[in-house]
Amino acid sequence: VQLQASGGGLVQAGGSLRLSCSVSTLTTDTNIMGWFRQAPGKEREFVAQIRWRSGSTNYADSVKGRFTISRDGVLRTVFLQMNSLKPEDTAVYYCATGPHYGYTEHYRYNYWGRGTLVTVSS
Repeated sequence: VQLQASGGGLVQAGGSLRLSCSVSTLTTDTNIMGWFRQAPGKEREFVAQIRWRSGSTNYADSVKGRFTISRDGVLRTVFLQMNSLKPEDTAVYYCATGPHYGYTEHYRYNYWGRGTLVTVSS
């Protein structure tokens, strides 16, 4: 299983970005797609997840109401629409896939893409 993330960049505070993550194949091991982020000197943290089949979503409290995760099953692509960005959203964003919905720990995810850098200037 391979994941390819894209869409990062530099944006001013209050702006928006949309990240994309395509997955090479969908199996029982890829039931859930998630986004994580890691800021310099900090632990990798959960951002959002979505279940492929039902579209059920789950968000970290820090991004609720600002970020939206969605999926396109035909394209095998998951999106993270990020609005009202803040400087504290600056991080490398990673997409990942795993079998179980509801878990936010990074070790629950089996496959990871290379990160894409999001920088929010104040």
